[in-house]
Amino acid sequence: MKPEELKALVRTVPDFPKPGILFRDITTLIGHGAGFAATVEHLANLAQAAGAEAIAGMEARGFIFGAAVAARLELGFVPVRKPGKLPVPVLAIDYALEYGTDTLEIDPTAIHEGQRVVIIDDLIATGGTALAAAQLLRRAGAQVDHALFVIDLPDLGGADRLREAGLSVAALMDFPGH
Repeated sequence: MKPEELKALVRTVPDFPKPGILFRDITTLIGHGAGFAATVEHLANLAQAAGAEAIAGMEARGFIFGAAVAARLELGFVPVRKPGKLPVPVLAIDYALEYGTDTLEIDPTAIHEGQRVVIIDDLIATGGTALAAAQLLRRAGAQVDHALFVIDLPDLGGADRLREAGLSVAALMDFPGH
């Protein structure tokens, strides 16, 4: 399936999580076997072209696509977790959200020094989470130059923010607005 066909599988939910927001719901995409497989294949091709040696994905929806791509390419998967989920000493980073802060954590032993890690997530909006993940992975010794997304919301500027931080960014589809 082509990306424009995949885009038709993404459900838009108006006024979620608050009035005026058009939520782009991937549930319908991952529930469509051929669509999910095609999405993973497109992302895998991009990750392979970027020279991925491992794939990192952010909790929670980045786990869906990132782990599937890692399995497809027979690469390791690095889960970028919410606080308190890992049973070992972690590296952590705090980052700004629209209304507050959040934290991401990784197991630093999941990264080999200089390993080329490609970040994969379902959606890029403002870029805060992806930027924090890149910084955290780099702190662990990874070489992080590429971030891949199923969906880009270009009006929110996240992809541009990542490019300014030295990341190459690609998305399979984009939607206007937020």
